[in-house]
Amino acid sequence: MLKLYFAPRSRAIRVAWLLEEMGLDYELVSYALGDPAMRSPEYRADIHPMGRVPVLVDGDLQIMESGAILEYLLARHGDGRFRPAESSADYPNYLQWLHYSEGMLMPQVNSYMVETFFLPPERQSKIHAKRAKKLLGQMLVPVDAALDRQDYLAGEFSAADIMTGSAAITAKGIGIDMSQMPQLAQYVDRLTTRPSYEKAVAL
Repeated sequence: MLKLYFAPRSRAIRVAWLLEEMGLDYELVSYALGDPAMRSPEYRADIHPMGRVPVLVDGDLQIMESGAILEYLLARHGDGRFRPAESSADYPNYLQWLHYSEGMLMPQVNSYMVETFFLPPERQSKIHAKRAKKLLGQMLVPVDAALDRQDYLAGEFSAADIMTGSAAITAKGIGIDMSQMPQLAQYVDRLTTRPSYEKAVAL
């Protein structure tokens, strides 16, 4: 049995989403986001050294980082699903969009959230928040372009859509204007109505 350490509104949703897409049974160990129990010495020593989620346990193996977990699940349990074959012409695009989320999009999301939510009001910077949001909008333009004439980023639905798609969903949630990115707006709607995504966000 797989075990997923999870918190709502965190990157752990990505892992739950893929697990649901794959139809794998898993045990959920759920925490509230920011739960002090995740900062305990025991949690840091045994689960995640930084007191975070997600963490996946598969028998004697334990792995953290959402992108790494997705790649692990596909390699060990995927049976060729949810990623193009390495010989496929779509495979380089798959790799690119699998990593675009954390390389380009989520750093701007993180900056915006720090400046608008996590810092106390007296330490927040509207200038930094505005710049992060502007950069995030700019970095979504290539995603919109990649969706021209195709529903998903690498041909069929794949883990790349879970990674970069989840960042696009978050971007919409913090108010990024997608009116000039029609493919991206439709893509977000397409992803958020997938039954496996709905199950993951409802956890």
